[in-house]
Amino acid sequence: MFQSISTCCIRFICFLLVAIGGVQPVQSQEKDFAELQYAKRLSKQFPDSAFLLLKEVYTRSLEKKDKLATATCLQQMGQISYYLGNYPQALDFHLQADKIFREENSLVNIAANLNDMGILYYYNKQLGLARKQYDEALQIYQRIHNGEGTADTYGRIGHLYEKRQQYDSAFYYQRMALSQYNSISQKQGMAKIYENMGSIYEDLERYDSAQSYFSRSLALYNEAHEGIASIEVLNNLGDIYRKTGKYAEALVQTRQALSESLKVNDLYQIGAAYRDLGKTYHLLKQYDSAYYYLELSRRNTIDIYSKENNRQTAFLNVLYDIGKKNAEIISLGNQQKINRVVTIATIVVIALFIVLGWVTFSRQKLKIRNEQMEAAQTRRLYETQKEIMELEIKNKAIQETKLMEELDTRSKELSKHTLHIIQKNKLVDDLRERLEVMVKDDKRDQKRQLQQLIHQINLSANQEQHWSEFREIFEQVHQQFFDKLKEYCNELTGNDMRLVALIKLNMASKDMATLLGISMDSLRVARYRLRKKINLTEGESLTSFIQSI
Repeated sequence: MFQSISTCCIRFICFLLVAIGGVQPVQSQEKDFAELQYAKRLSKQFPDSAFLLLKEVYTRSLEKKDKLATATCLQQMGQISYYLGNYPQALDFHLQADKIFREENSLVNIAANLNDMGILYYYNKQLGLARKQYDEALQIYQRIHNGEGTADTYGRIGHLYEKRQQYDSAFYYQRMALSQYNSISQKQGMAKIYENMGSIYEDLERYDSAQSYFSRSLALYNEAHEGIASIEVLNNLGDIYRKTGKYAEALVQTRQALSESLKVNDLYQIGAAYRDLGKTYHLLKQYDSAYYYLELSRRNTIDIYSKENNRQTAFLNVLYDIGKKNAEIISLGNQQKINRVVTIATIVVIALFIVLGWVTFSRQKLKIRNEQMEAAQTRRLYETQKEIMELEIKNKAIQETKLMEELDTRSKELSKHTLHIIQKNKLVDDLRERLEVMVKDDKRDQKRQLQQLIHQINLSANQEQHWSEFREIFEQVHQQFFDKLKEYCNELTGNDMRLVALIKLNMASKDMATLLGISMDSLRVARYRLRKKINLTEGESLTSFIQSI
């Protein structure tokens, strides 16, 4: 019965979700696509205007939940941010676009976006990351047999090697790109590769080869009617002629570049042309003309700076508007979700109250019985743990008593052993004194034998065996005493250690002298030397120090 009620409730809730969520009608995407294409063409010359147009398309795509259009807007906004020099913002746009493209599994867009990110990583001096993006893009293009994308990526990798001054690898990838473009008859791409190869030869100072490739590039750009792209090639040709001393030809190419730049109002190329003309006239020693064009270049730089400031201001305003709009859309979407959730939650709560009422009634007794069983188990567990703890406490008490008894026994053994040594040494001292008296006697025939006997007694009094036994028992009573003592001084001799042990036992000075087999004066000297080794200050008690260890 419970399962049938639950199934009915779930079906009813699903029906409400479908009814409330609804399905938005599909709208036409032709206008958005056209505006995206127009914004892409507009971006290089008028990035601020292109960005405003992209902002409108982006807002509409969010409202219509057109993910591909949204990602394409983000990608193009990243490109414009790159043109304006805002690399962190550009990378953020591209990463957002990458996430959406991957969700939609749009391979072509993923690869193109990866190439854009590769440029950003290159300009951020992260060459390893740049190459990683290019390699992934190349794999995608080759998998889907996209010749133009493959060629473009080869060219980018070649450019990366050129900037690393690895010219053999640079030529290899540029030739791969050229072969690919040639196979699909893409003149604009071939022109770009010729331009790249001319640049490499210029870096290598092989100006004849550089001139040849730049000339091929210019011819192909002219055939493809790419006027803007041809301006940079004209400037490059002017540089080559100037570097090879052909100043008249250099002036022709640079003036043509200036003329084309003025037509499209490309401030960067205009400035480059002014600067190249100034350099050429300087080499021709026409200093008035050189100064004139260099001054024009300086003014142009100021104009670029002013225009860039205006563009950056407009760009930041648009970014702010986009962020504000996104926040509004998110807020509106969240509010709609909240309303929908509240409606669903109300229905679900009512259904749950019905189900829970029955469940609560039917399982209350089971819950009480379980709680009683758990309480009984807890009580038994508590009693068992209590018994275990009591046993552990008793065992510890027995162990402590045993250890105390053992320590007491050891202390008695130590005292007994010490007393034995004292008695023995006293006996030896008495014998030594008596024998010394006998040696002083005039009986010459026994004098030599008595001296040998005294020598043997002295050796017996100083033997190490009793000290080893004494030290073993001492360390059992006073554990790690000698290790702690060595922390204060590492240079203590065996006699020093014996003296310290006797002081630790709080033994009288007379008994110490007897045990050590020395006089009281020698004992005082030994104590003085020990104080010096331990670095005790004057007035500090040696006995108190040793007792504190």
